[in-house]
Amino acid sequence: MTVEKVIISQAAPADQTPYAALREKYGVQIDFRPFFHIEPLSSREFRAQRLNILDYTAIVFSARHTIDAFFRLCDELRVKVPETMKYFCSTEAVALYLQKHIVYRKRKIFFGTGTPDSIIAQIGTKHKDEKFLITTNSASSNAAMTGQFKAAGLDFTVADFVKPVSQDLKDLDISSYDVAVVYNSADLVSLKENFPDFKPDGISFVTFGKQIVKAMEEAGYPIAFQAPTPEAPSVAKALAIFLEANKG
Repeated sequence: MTVEKVIISQAAPADQTPYAALREKYGVQIDFRPFFHIEPLSSREFRAQRLNILDYTAIVFSARHTIDAFFRLCDELRVKVPETMKYFCSTEAVALYLQKHIVYRKRKIFFGTGTPDSIIAQIGTKHKDEKFLITTNSASSNAAMTGQFKAAGLDFTVADFVKPVSQDLKDLDISSYDVAVVYNSADLVSLKENFPDFKPDGISFVTFGKQIVKAMEEAGYPIAFQAPTPEAPSVAKALAIFLEANKG
């Protein structure tokens, strides 16, 4: 097949260098367009989960937008988070973002290196008796995190604080693209909502991340190239391999 147009379902990165190189080498048009955006749950949506934030002694954060949503909901629900609350974050960058909402130096804050097992390592034996609330996105898989918490014998509950909302893509001629790069099940939901008659015929899907694979299978969409892999640790590299294999 000859690839002329590629759409990537995320906002354009600040560093366009690898994509500029692909455009020049393969003469391909590469467009960036987020298929959805993240919104915080309303207080009514959160209440439907029947959770009391103050029943927990430690909060687990993996993303900045869940931090914003958590503290906004606390304000709306008039929940005063005690200073004794502990925060376990996936990375240092996520942990530092807490400064937007709390006095960082006065709180008990811990962070990992981006993996669930690194958070478990921070919990260790010292904090194993805490009651953990794992904050999540309603469209994201938390199997890896919950699996680690179960294996460690920790007391935890998972709660949604944010949700994906489909963007309006109707101005796109989706059928004109030869390749679509998708990351999240919400990307597929957005495709279906914007293009009810969409068929995967004629378009090759490049996926990035483990979560999207199951969603693709359930939707009946074939995967032409799956990343990340050791050979393709980034989307740009995955596209380079795919384009090289399918150059006209």
